[in-house]
Amino acid sequence: MNLRGKFLILMASLALAACGSSSRTLNSSIPPDPTYKVGKPYKVSGKIYRPAADPFYDKVGLASWYGSKFHGRKTANGDVFNMNSLTAAHTTLPMPSHVRVTNLENGRWLILLVNDRGPFVGDRLIDVSRRAAQLLGFEKKGVTRVRVQAVKGPRGELPVQIQARTEPPIQKKPVLEMVSTEPLERIDKIEGGKNIYVQIGAYADQKNAEKVVASIHHISDTRIERVDINGQNLYRVRVGPQPTVELAEIILGRILSLGHNTARIILDY
Repeated sequence: MNLRGKFLILMASLALAACGSSSRTLNSSIPPDPTYKVGKPYKVSGKIYRPAADPFYDKVGLASWYGSKFHGRKTANGDVFNMNSLTAAHTTLPMPSHVRVTNLENGRWLILLVNDRGPFVGDRLIDVSRRAAQLLGFEKKGVTRVRVQAVKGPRGELPVQIQARTEPPIQKKPVLEMVSTEPLERIDKIEGGKNIYVQIGAYADQKNAEKVVASIHHISDTRIERVDINGQNLYRVRVGPQPTVELAEIILGRILSLGHNTARIILDY
């Protein structure tokens, strides 16, 4: 092989090596995915916390919420905190895991994702995101008495042992109990005959709409409506109409906790 041929081979080898080096550098800059962790015992303000996996966790205590001061920051397990997501911080439960949080002052409950540590104030049991506090009905109050139960996943299945336990007393009559009796007077119905719905989305493929219905029908009666929007046939998934905005907010929270982030309350005929 002549000198020119050797030189060309050498330059090609150097180019390949440079490409490989660039690729490794780029990959190393990608942040790691949030990981599952239980964690070792740790101390905060002189108090020792011992994280543990407890599928039958079921406690009553105080809940508070956190929001804008932490929005966009990393959580304890590597997620980015979003105050508008349905998440929570707990001192000992695994991350990530799911809990059912029930506001014992009004009966509202949500399934929340535990992805952070806290709260470390007094004897508070759990810290929830601002959006969770809004849907649970205690954002303005700041603190409320709650029941926190470990569940198997975002659908909120409770272990049999927890299902058999006696429910703690609710201080106020739950909204859902009122709906199960006589129809409520539609005091929240908007003027002009509009009704209150929770809309999950509108889909071009009917099969996608049916999958959404299958995932949320256990929450409330769900319907698929075929609509024409700007000449396009779409399949709209809705829950309702609801008798009150308050009930619509409860249902919205439960649907959002299943990952349907486009769900919203709408007013329609």
